[in-house]
This record gives sequence, structure tokens and C-alpha cells, in this order.
Amino acid sequence: MATGEFAYANNSNRFLGAPVLEDQPFALVGVPFDGAVSNRPGARFGPQEIRRASLMLCDGLHPHFEVTPLGYLGDGHDMRLPNAASLSVVREHIQAQAAALMARHHCVFLGGDHSVTLALLRAAHAQHGELALVHFDAHCDTWKNHFDEPSGHGTWTYEAISEGLVCPLHTVQIGLRSSGERVIREFVQEQGGLIFTARQLRGRDGAALHDVVAQIKARLGNRPCYLTLDIDCLDPAFAPGTGTPEPGGLTSSQVLTLLEELATLTMVGMDCVEVAPAYDHAELTSSAAATFVWTYLSGQIAKLKK
Repeated sequence: MATGEFAYANNSNRFLGAPVLEDQPFALVGVPFDGAVSNRPGARFGPQEIRRASLMLCDGLHPHFEVTPLGYLGDGHDMRLPNAASLSVVREHIQAQAAALMARHHCVFLGGDHSVTLALLRAAHAQHGELALVHFDAHCDTWKNHFDEPSGHGTWTYEAISEGLVCPLHTVQIGLRSSGERVIREFVQEQGGLIFTARQLRGRDGAALHDVVAQIKARLGNRPCYLTLDIDCLDPAFAPGTGTPEPGGLTSSQVLTLLEELATLTMVGMDCVEVAPAYDHAELTSSAAATFVWTYLSGQIAKLKK
């Protein structure tokens, strides 16, 4: 697949105003699919709103990492996807396009609903082998079916572990708090992984998160790691614009602390999903998503420059 297929002309519609994707080491690409949502649709429009919100970051110089993604990042616009097709067909398209991109770039993907992550993990696994996983979310996404359908945006973690894409021992979930049977909510933990629920993290930030960071780093080591961030990991006060908001979530500050401190992991890619602009207020959700993606990119570029 030629990189030119992802070209987009207007830099006001590119993340940080970055140039069109060519041979830059880092790529940002939208995955505008929300055909597997279980509550409110609209996440297919997330990528463009996150891009628009990113423009307020000006020159992109990160205050913690003291770098900017500009000069390292190209924006590949959005994947071309058949939104009217079945989920399995859409995932085939996502995986093929992601594989072509991952072969040339360190990729960040903007969803879209969380069902897209399974296809992205399949592409990453083909390149890197079994992956470690850091998963920010209100929901465990380990249901064995999706309202009597075999797959959806609430099953992908179960599927990824079952397929051997990610190692359960090296899977970490952060921010969980939604309803569900214990066997589903604690599936990753029962498989040997780590879960830090939103309740466990209440009132903890900055230095109070050091032990959480230390546990994650010790568990994952230098294994190739994929990071997936469902924006509903945040409390709806910080991210109302999402399909399945869950009160009692993380703060923007907590997520930023964790992203900054976990930047030293051997990251091979990231996605940020479930931003649904129609339900947003004052661009709170898209701004948070843009800042999280910018922070991830800055952390990876800071390592590259050492």
C-alpha cells in the first residue's frame, strides 16, 4: 500500500498540523469505525475532532519531555473502511492497512470504537510476536460474546488473549469500574495479569502512583508493548464525549502521570479510541485525547533522541 493513499491536503486537519505522512518515523492514522458500539454511536467521527483539538498545542513542545513530535510525525489521515460491512470484514481491512503502516512507522491510531484494537493487535503481533499490553479503560472488554454476537467492542481483550496476541501475564488494565460478573471483570487477573481498578486509584496521583508504575514496569520489562487507551477510562467529568460513560473514573492528571512514567516501556504502538464528539462539551474529551496522544508521542521521541 502506497503511503500516498493516506495523503490529506489541509494541515489544519492534521494532528499538530504535522505534514502528510511520508517517511517520518512516527505515523498517526485514523480508524473511523463505530459499527460495534453497544450504547451511543459516533466514535467514527473521533479522529478528526482529536486532530482539531491538537492544534491548540501550538508548537507541540511537551513541558515534561521537552521535545515536540513535529519533525518526526506524519499524519496519514483516515483509513478507508467499509463501514456498512460486517465487523470481520472491517477488521480485515484495518489489519491490512495497519500492517503496511507498521512495517515503516511507529504508529498511533485514533478510533473509532474499541473493536478496532483487535485488528491492530493482530498486525502488531505479526511484526513483533507476542505482546505485552497496557489497557486504560472503564470496561474490562473480556466478555465472551457481544450481546449474543461473537465479537464486539467489549470482547476484544478476551479474543486477543485467546488468540495468543498478548500474553496474559504481561497484560495490565487500568481504570476498570463498570458493572459485570466477577468472572468477567477479573478475567485478566485470573489469567495472571494486573488490574488496577478506578476505586483502587481514587485520590492517588503524582508520587502516590509510583508503586503502580513500579509494578507495571517490573511486570512488563523490555517486552514489546502495545498501549490502548479508551477515553472512557476518564470520569465523565473529564470526558463526557464517549459512547459508554461510567462515573467514578480516572482524572486527566492521573492518566498523564501514568503515560509520562510508562514512556520508558518498549512501546511498539498505541491507539486512543471511543471519542464520540456528538456527546462532548467544550471539547473536553477531544482535548484530553489529543493531549494523551501528544504525550505518548513525545515520550517515545524523547527516547529516540537520547
